[in-house]
This record gives sequence, structure tokens and C-alpha cells, in this order.
Amino acid sequence: MAKRKPNNHSSGAVQNKTNPYLYALFIGFFAGVIWGVVRWMFYGLKFTKELPGYWLEPFFQNSFLKTYWGAVAGIGSFIVFSIAAAFIYQIVLHKFKGAWPGVIYGFVWWFIIFVLIGPWLKMTTVITKVGWETLSAELCICLLWGSFIGYSISFELNDEASREPSRANKDSNR
Repeated sequence: MAKRKPNNHSSGAVQNKTNPYLYALFIGFFAGVIWGVVRWMFYGLKFTKELPGYWLEPFFQNSFLKTYWGAVAGIGSFIVFSIAAAFIYQIVLHKFKGAWPGVIYGFVWWFIIFVLIGPWLKMTTVITKVGWETLSAELCICLLWGSFIGYSISFELNDEASREPSRANKDSNR
């Protein structure tokens, strides 16, 4: 994932150069796995009424999406969506530092999915009929999901780690 290139410093230290698109692919995949499983657990614990496979609602019958394989397909669709969202974040917002841009990014996606597009495509229940438990649970998941994607990409691509003292620098100062 990271290629090492020697830098021009006299210390002979090695600089990591990350491929941003490959990194966005990995972050999107893991965001989809982690938060897709969390969504599935929230559905199983009745924190949300929205099926884990709500992305597939226009393409599959609701009875299939309520089965085990429907939940697996739902997590898979969330992984694909997360990879696409990570690429969008990497292209558009990667210059922003910190966690707040990711939180806002997650909120924007929640608004798009649960207020604008989801009810129109019959993926999600209309916001006025779904209930506060579902709305707050889905909002929390989207905020955490967005902050995971945003902060991970921001931290890696804005070279935040270079500000941390390295072991080589600590040893040379002794």
C-alpha cells in the first residue's frame, strides 16, 4: 500500500508515500464492514427498523432482505457504497483536517439517504413515519461512519503522523 522513497534529508530517513486511491479503497472497505455489521446489530437489537439491506430494497423483495442472506447482501451493498463514498471524500474533501469534516460528511449522507432519496426510491421509510429511535440510531451510525472515513483519509493524506516524534529522532537526541 505504501511505497517507501528516500527523502533528501541528511538523516537518511525514509518517507512513506501513500497511494490515495488505494488507501480510499481500503478505508471504504473497512468502513463498510465495520459499520455495516454495526447496522446489522442495531437492526437485530431493534434500535432501527430499517433493514441492513435497505440499499437493495429497489432490487430485491423485502422478504428476501429479512433473511440471513439478505442481511449478508445488505452488508455487501453497504461495503460497495462505503468504497464509493470514500473515493468521493478522497477526491473532494481530503484537504480538510480533523474529524469534523467527516462528521459533517456523515450527516450529509444521512440527510440524502433518509430524507431525500431513500423515501423517494422506497429504500427507507418516510422520515415522519419511521420513529425517533430509528432516526437517531441511523444518524449516529452515519456520523460515526463519516468520521471514520473522513478522519482516516485526512490523517493519512495530510501527513498528520509526521508531526509525531519518531523513535529515530528520540534516539538521536540522547
